[in-house]
Amino acid sequence: MGFGFGQRRSGRLPAEITSFVGRGEDVAALGRAFGQSRLVTVVGPGGVGKTRVALRVAAEAAERFPDGVWLAELSALRDPELLPGTLATVLGLPEQTGVQPLDAVVDFLQQRRALIVLDTCEHLVDACAMLADVLLREAPGISVLATSRQPLDVPGESCWPLQPLGGAEAVELFVQRAGAVVPGFAVSEGNRELLGSLVRRLDGIPLALELAAVRLRAVPLEQLAARLDARFRVLTGGRRTALTRHQTLRTAIDWSYELCTEPERVVWARLSVFAGTFDLAAADQVCAGGDALPACEVIEHLIGLVDKSVVQRGTGDTYRLLDTIREYGAERLAAEGGTDEARQRHFTYYGELGRRFEERFLSAEQVALHAAARDAEHDVRAALEYAYGTPGLERDGLLLATRLWPHWRAVGAMSEGEYWIDKGLRAAPDDTSERAAGLHRTGEFCLWLGDPGAALGRLTEAVGVARRVGDEDVAEMAEAELAGTRTILAASTGSGDPAEALAAMERARVRLVEIGDPARAALLCHEEAAVRAALGDPAYALELCDEALAHLAHFEGERYLRGATLMVKGVSLWLAGRGKESAQTLRQALDSVARIGEALAARLCCAGLSWAAAQEERWIRAAWLLGYVEAARSRTGDTFGMFPTLRGLHAGVREQVADALGEQAFARWYGEGERLSMREAVAAAQADADRPSAVPPPRGAGGGAGGAAGLDVLTRREREVAALVAQGLSNREIAERLVISKRTADAHVEHILAKLGVSSRTEIASVAGQGPSGA
Repeated sequence: MGFGFGQRRSGRLPAEITSFVGRGEDVAALGRAFGQSRLVTVVGPGGVGKTRVALRVAAEAAERFPDGVWLAELSALRDPELLPGTLATVLGLPEQTGVQPLDAVVDFLQQRRALIVLDTCEHLVDACAMLADVLLREAPGISVLATSRQPLDVPGESCWPLQPLGGAEAVELFVQRAGAVVPGFAVSEGNRELLGSLVRRLDGIPLALELAAVRLRAVPLEQLAARLDARFRVLTGGRRTALTRHQTLRTAIDWSYELCTEPERVVWARLSVFAGTFDLAAADQVCAGGDALPACEVIEHLIGLVDKSVVQRGTGDTYRLLDTIREYGAERLAAEGGTDEARQRHFTYYGELGRRFEERFLSAEQVALHAAARDAEHDVRAALEYAYGTPGLERDGLLLATRLWPHWRAVGAMSEGEYWIDKGLRAAPDDTSERAAGLHRTGEFCLWLGDPGAALGRLTEAVGVARRVGDEDVAEMAEAELAGTRTILAASTGSGDPAEALAAMERARVRLVEIGDPARAALLCHEEAAVRAALGDPAYALELCDEALAHLAHFEGERYLRGATLMVKGVSLWLAGRGKESAQTLRQALDSVARIGEALAARLCCAGLSWAAAQEERWIRAAWLLGYVEAARSRTGDTFGMFPTLRGLHAGVREQVADALGEQAFARWYGEGERLSMREAVAAAQADADRPSAVPPPRGAGGGAGGAAGLDVLTRREREVAALVAQGLSNREIAERLVISKRTADAHVEHILAKLGVSSRTEIASVAGQGPSGA
């Protein structure tokens, strides 16, 4: 307990937000273990502190792994088939059509020296063992640190059984946590013996100690110890030796449960259906119900559970349950017969998110909807699993998975989207509108990732199903995209008539304009423009882009399709020989796609800007842009799939830049681009900077999933440092809090000053105070 949490897609380690007590020998021994084994597994019962120790070990080992330490948090993952894709996402390598996620992971890691932390493996032990075994065999520079309630049983594995805290350390932990509840609480001659007895009763299990410490808010230490002692005598009949550590933790949680009010117990049990973090709106919908718990009272009881350390508070208005607490709540919910009802409400809540995503897709709510989908990814998975396993809900699950197609594309996880949609297609095989829509969207995924052959089959089936069930909207769109797919195939393989297929696309587009459907007309204009550009007709593509942008003027605040259309326009301008206009348009496109976090379009924009930089002989700018584009390739798939004619152009620019800079300088700047995050690359590209490190963020820049103005250009670690600066901590104190060197803390502060365009720590504090710290 004690680390920050939330959606850490980058895989970076979270900052410690409470003190780390004891464990010096464990941390040192685990650090030494990496000298003998590349797979080290920390094993032990729930609540013993495996995650906390592993994160401390990983932080201290970071300097030994120049290519990074990557944290994959697995507690919310239930489907072992998604494990390779989850690690790929952590590494920034979401699944690609035609490339298995495990292959992408291995390819990325083969030449790197990095530490992979697999946290909470016990429910996926076979899948984690397979993954670890493959990494050890195929990527010689990779080490794995796992936490589990049982060994992975992989050749070469070194297991470290984590024991509960010893007497002195257990007392220290209890006293520190008690001091947060009762200011000034300390060990004294009068309470020393009582504290020793209490921590022995709790077997030194950190979670049990923390649950007990919070009770000092309500009762003094003497009563706390007496009540706890009575509980254990009842449980064991006075035979202390009969009490296992598992029973100790269970007893501590039982006790916390019984000290809750009845409504708090109900909320605790119902909250167990959440797989990840949740906010107040989600808690209200899932937990309310019945005479005992009206919706207006949920927040009151949720606050009570936070005060009792049952529910953990996250950043902003988010909350979560620790795994052990969640498992306990799930048992209680099942015993009361309320699991199905709570999971139904949970599915309804995330189904509503899907409905809003579809209905408000082209609106000013677009950025917020993308952020909400990112935050809810674990619970969307849980909701889909429930729907596909519940008779009568299969079509609803398929509808949810399909409605989130823009999310799957934006985060570069189209193969995961295809996985969930295909699972729904198998669960609901009859001809329905939901099936037609699912086939349509997965056909688009295949086309965007450069597999027009697979797209042809899916779109053909989508048209057939849609016609049979009378869904003309899906039939019309799928048929137009089918025509575009046939055009690309005809042009690339020499089979078929591109002109005939293009005419079919054009007829569909004209009809949508005639009937006054600007949203779908804009979509088809954008897609036909991409096809025209790919076939070498940039003039017509530019006309279609302008027509699409005119249709989009009806949708104030829309970013996604506007950015994608500007991207196609920028590429078309380049193909038309209008380099300066192309660069200006591509920077405009980046402004839109960056707010959504649309990696696919961002990569192609940066590719076009690298060509423009090379044309102007700005070789350093061209080199780091090329590096970012190549590094992002495995994260987004083949961006040139829709523009095959650009592959040769891009390769020629790379060769030109390498020749101009020389091998050493090119490798340096190309490598700097490879290390940039999407936000860092986009900020530097938009600013027309020659060197990305010289870019101050634009004031008031929104973007992504929210956050303070200006903070979006900082890395997660830099946001953590900025938040600690805002609290008044010195660089040395920041270094101690984040378990980094003083020199590293100094460098972080210097980078923050440069990126924010400010000159003092006071100004950093001012910017950091405008939004969440990210810690």
